[in-house]
Amino acid sequence: MSTPLIEVPLHSVAHARAGDKGNRLNISLVPYEAELWPWLQEQVTENFVLAGFADRAPSQVKRYLLPHLHAMNFVLDDVLEGGVNRALTLDRHGKTLSFLLLSLPVRVPEQLIRR
Repeated sequence: MSTPLIEVPLHSVAHARAGDKGNRLNISLVPYEAELWPWLQEQVTENFVLAGFADRAPSQVKRYLLPHLHAMNFVLDDVLEGGVNRALTLDRHGKTLSFLLLSLPVRVPEQLIRR
């Protein structure tokens, strides 16, 4: 019997830290439970992030896996309209955009979700 899955926003199962430099955004993603790591590793891919940030039109998304930490780090190029200080949009800092990543849906076993 396969494990029943439930769709939840990524923030239900992980947290993020972010930084920005120039036109480059850096977001690390860490699941709340180590058991979620394989589920997130399978679903939160470079293409998943690229699709989630499609309106920002990143020129490249690179994922770095950190298996000993059960974490992953994403580097997105050309998503900050030239940089936080040059962009005309409000509050386009990395930490703000990390919430965009955390709003994307993933499917995980229900028993691994914190209540």
